[in-house]
Amino acid sequence: MRILVIGRNGQVANVLARLGAAGRHRLTCLGRNDIDVFSRRAIEQAVLRFQPEALINAAGYTAVDKAESDRDAAYALNQFAPRLLAEISAAHRVPFIHLSTDYVFDGTKPTPYKPADPIGPLNIYGASKAAGESAVLSANPAAVILRTAWVYSDIGSNFVKRMLELGAERDELRIVDDQLGNPTFADDIADACLRIASHEKLRTGAAGGIYHFAGRGEVTWFGFAGAIFDGARLRGRRTPAALVAITTDQYPTPARRPANSRLDCTLTEATFGIATQPWEAGLKICLDRLLV
Repeated sequence: MRILVIGRNGQVANVLARLGAAGRHRLTCLGRNDIDVFSRRAIEQAVLRFQPEALINAAGYTAVDKAESDRDAAYALNQFAPRLLAEISAAHRVPFIHLSTDYVFDGTKPTPYKPADPIGPLNIYGASKAAGESAVLSANPAAVILRTAWVYSDIGSNFVKRMLELGAERDELRIVDDQLGNPTFADDIADACLRIASHEKLRTGAAGGIYHFAGRGEVTWFGFAGAIFDGARLRGRRTPAALVAITTDQYPTPARRPANSRLDCTLTEATFGIATQPWEAGLKICLDRLLV
């Protein structure tokens, strides 16, 4: 199957490129040096050149705190570019998958969020992604939007790698313990994208809409950090002598974060037959790669 991926440097895009190199589908990944995602002509030329049977948008502005002072760039990558991709995919009848985020929610719901729940982003990043979702579905109602959360991998910048770096340097770390979410392994997201891309319901346009995909099980950032360091110690690595649980108020950041980022993924499993795996399973694979 010919699949065109927009994005090369992000965590999910990197995994997709790795899978393509291994021969899983005929994957072409285009990064910022390969395509101008703000140019309708450039996108159309790519679609005509590669003749994809599915298009996956794994590109986006993901610097959550920086977005607070870089609004235009966040909206350009997270709303304007996805709208162009959606319009062109619709015009050329190419099934389209677009990645989004848990940060479209305000975090006040006491239970995991379902795709149809009202959104209420707390920061510019979340607002730009929410605007992108609306733009995509307006331009291409058959598109599948896949929201995910707390993404980690052995590639790029993420919480797991940052904790390992800090843990090797410091004796004590203070970690937020009042935000709850589902850590999600980038490999699992990439696999889900490929399975959706090859699913008949995407090809026929019968599955257009918003879906959730995140690691099974919930944990706070403090609990996640503890699991990371437990795994690091088992692999003989230095870890902090003390982890201190703190509140969000004790760790101010430019962008506000939702207290509840948990995603209900039952619709994804019911529609596409894709079950999520426990976040601990992905973490083990990730640590095995990072701490060889």
